Amino acid sequence: MTETTQMPTPPPGDGAKTRSPEFRLAANAVQGLRQDLFHDAFAYRPLARMKVDGPVTRRLPGRMREYATWTPHAVIATIGLLTLLMSAADNDKGALLLGPLALIPILLTMVRPVGAFWLSMAATPVSQVFGSSWDGWPWLPATFLCHLTVLMVVSIRTRPRTAAYMWAVTAAYAFVADLLFGPAYYGTNSGPMLILSALMLLVVAVWHTRKEARQEVTAQQTVTAQERSRRTLLEERTNIARELHDVVAHHMSVVAIQAEAAPYRVENPPPELERAFATIRENAVAALTELRRVLGVVRAEDYEAPDAPQPTLADLDALLANVRDAGLSVDKTVIGAVRELPPGVELSAYRIVQEALSNSLRHAPGASARVEVGYVLGGLGLRIVNGPPPAPALVKPSPGAGHGITGMRERVSMLNGEMTADRTEDGGYEVAVFLPVAMTTEDGS
Repeated sequence: MTETTQMPTPPPGDGAKTRSPEFRLAANAVQGLRQDLFHDAFAYRPLARMKVDGPVTRRLPGRMREYATWTPHAVIATIGLLTLLMSAADNDKGALLLGPLALIPILLTMVRPVGAFWLSMAATPVSQVFGSSWDGWPWLPATFLCHLTVLMVVSIRTRPRTAAYMWAVTAAYAFVADLLFGPAYYGTNSGPMLILSALMLLVVAVWHTRKEARQEVTAQQTVTAQERSRRTLLEERTNIARELHDVVAHHMSVVAIQAEAAPYRVENPPPELERAFATIRENAVAALTELRRVLGVVRAEDYEAPDAPQPTLADLDALLANVRDAGLSVDKTVIGAVRELPPGVELSAYRIVQEALSNSLRHAPGASARVEVGYVLGGLGLRIVNGPPPAPALVKPSPGAGHGITGMRERVSMLNGEMTADRTEDGGYEVAVFLPVAMTTEDGS
């Protein structure tokens, strides 16, 4: 008989302990360091030219603006030349070697920024071997300026996390160099290096944060403006649909009534004619019902149907009288023979004139305006123009809702018309509209 030894089962969780927050933080730091400073460190990332849309650069002439785009490259090259001269002045014997060690990392920041940092770190101990060690430890004057410049440029071209890793590597090198190899008979410049670099990197980090915040705000403002424009367009289309409801409903009602009364005007009408008129009336009533149902969908909860009929061009004189009472001097000119137009054209033309004059009251208080109505071949022409305000410095224009031009364009587009709205040479504003109208003959065809 054999005995079986049963091993005790470990309690759940003992075999695979969860990592502590400190361990995960350290692992993430090591992973970020590897990703930012080691992974593809010498990748080719050329420095982009500077934009010339600033308040100063946009005023430069064409050739100067072209040169101004290379300003960052010129500044970096100038600092590199300065480090080269410093290295030649401080090291007579090793100038041919130490000069390039201080110059090349700075120039490399324009094409391979992270690689320039590692080259600057490698150049620091080499400079101490071939240079005058009593001039500075662990950075000679030229390499001190070189490393500060590299840290600054690379931090601007990358992100704050990369700058923090570069500073940490610099601090670790300074600690090791001072602790193990630093001479004891003179001071070290590790402290000034770490303090100055920390201040510079902090300024760059704040600049990065503000830049990202400004970009987010700009993107949000763009989205908000697009949504506001879309909402304005929908509101104007809804308003136009409400106004045209009465016009369309009136004509559909007339069709239904005429179709119902037509058979009684003919003696002994044939059954086919009666059925045809009955079908016309049924379709007209059904269309009117659907029209009211659609209007109920687009109608706002607080919308109240107007009691009076929709206005036409015959009501322009009353509109101009009200505008004159509000303080706008306005004249009206009619060109061509006045004729009856389709109700939709009459309503849209009235609303366009009304909105254009309202804009004149808001944006050019005290100015004079002129309304021209032209009954031309094939359509109706409108021109509403106002002059500049007489005293713009004394009278502040009243801001509107921003829907006026959008509403006018929607009405004109609905009727397949054309519209232009722009400022005049004297500082006023002009709205010109053409609404096409199909020509009809005497028999109505």
